[in-house]
Amino acid sequence: MRRNLILIQAALATASSLAFAQTAPAPPAAPGATKTVPMSANLEHPLMPIGTDAPDFALTGTDDKIHTLSEFSKGKVLVVMFESVHCPVSENYEGRMRALYDTYHGKGVEFIAINPNNPKAVRLDELGYTDLTDAPDDMKIRVRDRQIPWPYVSDGQTQTTAQKFGAVATPHVFIFDQDRKLRYEGRIDDNQNQSLVKVHDANDAIEALLSGGTVAVPHRPAFGCSTKWLSKTGDVDREMAKIHAEPVALTPTSAAEMTALRANNTDKVTVVHFWSTTVPNGEKDFAALQTTYRMYRGRAYDFVTVNTDGSAKTTQATDFLHAQYASSRNLQLAATDMKAVSDAFGTTLSANEEFTAVIAPGGKVVYTHKGPLDVLELRHAVLANFTDNPHYPGQAEYWASRTK
Repeated sequence: MRRNLILIQAALATASSLAFAQTAPAPPAAPGATKTVPMSANLEHPLMPIGTDAPDFALTGTDDKIHTLSEFSKGKVLVVMFESVHCPVSENYEGRMRALYDTYHGKGVEFIAINPNNPKAVRLDELGYTDLTDAPDDMKIRVRDRQIPWPYVSDGQTQTTAQKFGAVATPHVFIFDQDRKLRYEGRIDDNQNQSLVKVHDANDAIEALLSGGTVAVPHRPAFGCSTKWLSKTGDVDREMAKIHAEPVALTPTSAAEMTALRANNTDKVTVVHFWSTTVPNGEKDFAALQTTYRMYRGRAYDFVTVNTDGSAKTTQATDFLHAQYASSRNLQLAATDMKAVSDAFGTTLSANEEFTAVIAPGGKVVYTHKGPLDVLELRHAVLANFTDNPHYPGQAEYWASRTK
């Protein structure tokens, strides 16, 4: 997964302090993984210095209400958390942010989360660890699914608030005292792996401010996924141009190959989608599955489409695949082999209906569905069956809890 994972190293001595970052090492097994290289200083959006007044904002939340700084004027402490929907590090810290909220919200500490990302600046290959994008409607789904109690607002349209803070990563926390002066910014704690945490930076900062003391270490480098500034939209356009240039093919298949697909004697989570050009509105599901393929194909993931129209409609089916830029593995099955498919997948399947299955490594079928698809349900089944990645510890547990 080509993701700009960063470790922020900021100098806070002057108001013009700059944030420096470098990418974290990508998983060795991930195709196309980038090496660890230093990122350039963010001259355009410098990090807010300690002692700065909390900047005003007026941002729309997932509750469709406008939230402003004045809404949080009564709290002894204000915690502003920059987080995102798509980032695996931000996902992994949702539980720890909830623990902070549960511990301190009743003690006069106010919380608000801001998503700084513009969804048009996030490439598909940066969505390999999520079911959703950073779009406002997707933020609503995440709040609902995870029962997030604090206001969660979007700054992605203009990013003016994120620029004022100099937020460089998700997660990235800024903690203000009763006078709304910045007293701590940076990471939440010192380790993604919660069992290995030794320094609870955000917790310690809140405790110090509640007791009237001084935060001992006012800055700790934040780590997570880089803020997706609007300037990155060109990267998205270039990614889509490459996708459109990928070869598309439709290959004849057999009952024996279907049986092998069902067995899935591989180390990949495999999605098999049976489709026909005669299915009404079938292109919507097909497009959603192609997007999912582009999101997850940097991981141990395989996606196979199986056209059931037969050779008489090869040209029509191939034209459909080209219109979808379907560079996945695309097979075409003869009508005479449909019974073998039904036997292999344990269902009665006709040639003119959609059928989708998610098969875990080793052949366990973890999801099946006939007809129009809920792509989020499918993505949850896929994510819950990926092997945990050492660079994003906690992901397996995060998605397993989602499916319960």
